[in-house]
Amino acid sequence: MPELPDIAAYISALEARILAQPIQQIRLASPFLLRTVEPPLTDVEGRLVRELRRIGKRIAIGVEGDLWLVLHLMIAGRLHWRAPGAKLAGRQSLAAFDFPNGSLVLTEAGSKHRASLHIFHGEEALEDVNPGGIDVFASSLGSFREALTAENRSLKRALTDPRILSGIGNAYSDEILHAAQLSPIALVQKLKTDEWERLFAATRDTLRSWVERLRVEAEAGFPEKVTAFREGMAVHGRYGQPCPRCGEKIQRIRYADNETNYCAHCQTGGKVLADRSLSRLLGADWPRTLEELEALKRR
Repeated sequence: MPELPDIAAYISALEARILAQPIQQIRLASPFLLRTVEPPLTDVEGRLVRELRRIGKRIAIGVEGDLWLVLHLMIAGRLHWRAPGAKLAGRQSLAAFDFPNGSLVLTEAGSKHRASLHIFHGEEALEDVNPGGIDVFASSLGSFREALTAENRSLKRALTDPRILSGIGNAYSDEILHAAQLSPIALVQKLKTDEWERLFAATRDTLRSWVERLRVEAEAGFPEKVTAFREGMAVHGRYGQPCPRCGEKIQRIRYADNETNYCAHCQTGGKVLADRSLSRLLGADWPRTLEELEALKRR
């Protein structure tokens, strides 16, 4: 699932292409994509794009008249920049947003219709899809710690809860925890002061580094190959490969839709975390599916 750095790269690439451009037409190939009825899709057509904004893992496109199109790519949704009037060919093509200079095409691999498009009028309505997680770049160590300790969750669970932190998912939480040298199953209310300092710094530094890296790549061309498994990642997707810090093999925990990668030497004091022995903890602490995770909303 595209996370904060990926969404930032998409927005950077889109700003260069669609800001101040009119949405000439929106073509839907799948009726399942659009999840709202009012305002109608046709109300957006002909209006200039005024702003692009990230809301958690969603992309919000603001147009004249205070109307907002909100795209949630979920697991397999991806965006592509094509020639004007590009055809919606194949079962993976869900929609095209036509502009004078090109078409933004949304595709989704697989048969499950998880990606979504919402249309809202006004800022208040837009907030309806905001899970409420804090922006780590706009927070202090104190507010970061307060948000994560509201409930005594595991670190992995707290980092990926959209009600707590904005835009962090499975991939970058692995990278953050490796950088902070902390166990994914450590309970937040048991962390020491120095561990909080490491975690806060690692969260900001890891995300900032990847945001900058992916934005530079987006300047060279539209980000067509968005993936959770990036070259240069320390642990995520690198099960069985050597840890870049100590050289020991990267381990993993698998549960439902989730896989957590970590280094036992650097993060858990040499202890390998067995899937079976953790099933009860994970069952209580993690949603079973990504849909359940994304559906969470702070009330």
